[in-house]
Amino acid sequence: MNINSTITLNNGVEIPRLGLGVFKSTPGPETEQAVIYALDAGYRHIDTAQIYRNEKDVGEAIRKSEVQRDDIFVTTKIWNNNQGYDKTLRTFDESLGVMGFEYIDLLLIHWPLEELRKDTWKALEELYKNKKCRAIGVSNYTIRHLQEMDDYAEIMPAVNQVEFHPYLYQKDLLEYCLQKNILIEAYTPLTRGEKLKDENLLAITKHYEKTPAQILIRWCLQHDLVTLPKSVHRDRIIENADVFDFSISDTDMKMLDSFHENFRVAWDPSDVP
Repeated sequence: MNINSTITLNNGVEIPRLGLGVFKSTPGPETEQAVIYALDAGYRHIDTAQIYRNEKDVGEAIRKSEVQRDDIFVTTKIWNNNQGYDKTLRTFDESLGVMGFEYIDLLLIHWPLEELRKDTWKALEELYKNKKCRAIGVSNYTIRHLQEMDDYAEIMPAVNQVEFHPYLYQKDLLEYCLQKNILIEAYTPLTRGEKLKDENLLAITKHYEKTPAQILIRWCLQHDLVTLPKSVHRDRIIENADVFDFSISDTDMKMLDSFHENFRVAWDPSDVP
């Protein structure tokens, strides 16, 4: 496994295992520079969303980069106030225009809105059939929301992007998605820094001469997840990619798995009907 490693989605598209998340990256030069740092460091996967308000900056950075667009995997997401069949189609075209792209590699529903998620999914299926996106998926879906899709989805999601780290080890969701051939993407794998000083995590880092952030990222990779650490700092972006020269032992993986305490730093979709 290395920074160029990919996982094959259920439609045959390959997705890089490590990506840069740009949630809360300030729109403008900060986001643009972070993407350039990442591409220079070897990242080939950038994850943005309509609600982040920095899709334009992702597009600008990619155009300024020496890396060809077709070699970069770009994700965006349909936000809540843009859901619904017609609105999804319209605002997706707006996102394409803002980014200056002819297609998106992965398009996700950002949140499972009860009254709109079915129609929104139908719009994503239409966009996929029209080759405006290479793969489609969902974000923040629980098992219940995924099971519901059996009743209306012509195309099952390739991806479910959720908060995932040792302190929120969603094992049942992971096992369900494996059975359905849906890839889990881990956002906030670094717990937004909340657990980086946890004594149990620090004890494991001593075995590997790696930082707590690197251990958390590697844990995701060894669970065969795609992981999306976020940073705008060049040194940390490089550090987050320096996770391919070691492996966490089976014993330490089990120890990390045991850290689960249903700890969340992002939205909790558990009560969404």
